[in-house]
Amino acid sequence: MNAKQTDASILTIQRTFDAPRDLVYRLWTDPEHLKRWCCPKGFSVPVSEGEIREGGWFKTCMRSPDGQDHWLGGKYLELTSPSKIVFTHAWLDESGKPEHETLVTVTLEDEAGRTRLTLHQAHFLSNASREGHRGGWQETLDNLAAHLERSAPHRAD
Repeated sequence: MNAKQTDASILTIQRTFDAPRDLVYRLWTDPEHLKRWCCPKGFSVPVSEGEIREGGWFKTCMRSPDGQDHWLGGKYLELTSPSKIVFTHAWLDESGKPEHETLVTVTLEDEAGRTRLTLHQAHFLSNASREGHRGGWQETLDNLAAHLERSAPHRAD
């Protein structure tokens, strides 16, 4: 595999949130919070189940604005509070079997009370799949920012 192929199979997104790292980590690892923000704009999460722990699993249904259900699942490989979350991600077919699996790594760095989040997802089978996930994650991170605004105490600075 050459460098160009490798780059095409990897997605990296960075965002800085005006919230402490502990809070951002908690919103990624608390099922009640995840259901409120972890989907693209206009989607909802009618079903989310699993165990958020190393070796744990998840299965989630994201419902599109037109009512179409999209199921995904994966396993939690690493949870290092408050700095790192690693999990697998696969869309599920009609029978509930996982399709192509990718690896998602979320790292959180403290920046003077703010949090720099880096989301890294690999290895995609196509540029179209990677770019579809880029759009979905960007909208999802927008939802996280809005949820942080609602969840964080108001700052005076």
